[in-house]
Amino acid sequence: MLLSLVLHTYSMRYVLPAAVMMGTAPTYVLAWGAWRLLSAVLPARFYREVDDRLYTIYQSMVLFFFENYTGVQVIIYGDLPKNKENVIYLSNHQCTVDWIIADMLAIRQNALGHVRYVLKDGLKWLPLYGWYFSQHGGVYVKRSANFNEKEMREKLQAQMKAETPMYLVIFPEGTRYNPEIPKVIADSQSFAEKEGLSVLKHVLTPRVKATHVAVDTMKDYLDAVYDVTVAYEGTVDHKGQRKLAPSMTEFLCKECPRVHIFIDRIELKDIPEEQMYMRRWLHERFEIKDKLLIEFYDAKDSKRRNKFPGKSVHSKLSLKKTLPSLLFLGGLTASMLLTESGRKLYVKTWIYGTLIGCLWVSIKP
Repeated sequence: MLLSLVLHTYSMRYVLPAAVMMGTAPTYVLAWGAWRLLSAVLPARFYREVDDRLYTIYQSMVLFFFENYTGVQVIIYGDLPKNKENVIYLSNHQCTVDWIIADMLAIRQNALGHVRYVLKDGLKWLPLYGWYFSQHGGVYVKRSANFNEKEMREKLQAQMKAETPMYLVIFPEGTRYNPEIPKVIADSQSFAEKEGLSVLKHVLTPRVKATHVAVDTMKDYLDAVYDVTVAYEGTVDHKGQRKLAPSMTEFLCKECPRVHIFIDRIELKDIPEEQMYMRRWLHERFEIKDKLLIEFYDAKDSKRRNKFPGKSVHSKLSLKKTLPSLLFLGGLTASMLLTESGRKLYVKTWIYGTLIGCLWVSIKP
């Protein structure tokens, strides 16, 4: 009985973070919506600057839970610049926590508000969030033959025209690497073999379209490309086989003791412009990722496992970076819920904000 209670309590560790992150969403959307209306008569840069600050507040609160609350050790390898830059962030993709990893790096450069995502089209229907991500500069794309290059270029060009700082996150694999779905991995490897490309073990064959459009459209606007490789410690079973990376829930339940992040900063001049050549270049970058992950998961010398080669830094995020945001948004939400009129507004924001958002994204990319 006692053991059952302890196990149940442990599994519920994610409830508080989930309740706060989801619970403050209407408050955040109301604050953003009010600013959106007020800024309608102001120059676009004023809206963008405050929007970035608001986004920083919300994502800092998220990072309180994913870093300070979980106590995860963030280990960084490679060359992460201290200063903010306009960049494209390319990463391997294993789980929903990968989105948070981009935030972890951005906050360490004081660029958290600049993070924007290239997202699969279905995510635009997320209540409140789907609409807001688009408003914040996110780009929704469809896969394969349905990919709309013109639409993506126009969205990025509009961001550049508004002089929007860019920390554009792309997952070129297009879907998650999931050891529990071997068919996806096998299909990816078969495609690579058919195309005369190296067969990859720990990552999927990358797709080049979104990366090419982003680099080609913003080549005179960007400072660099960050090639990021992520490994979650504890994702190997007792037989030495790789298992599924942690979900957000599992991560918040403290099931990932350490996350390892390898960053390679690449100058734009070192990236081919033509899509055909960029495709080969991108695959070569994923070959490098694959070698890093083979070393991480499969090294014969046990001392070399669970780490990337080279020097590393254990990067601990200060509570000063996250706790104020938690207290601010939590306090605003609690104040709203203490009054009857506030509770009505809160519920209406969930309902009508979701409906308006779905209508908006259905008629405007």
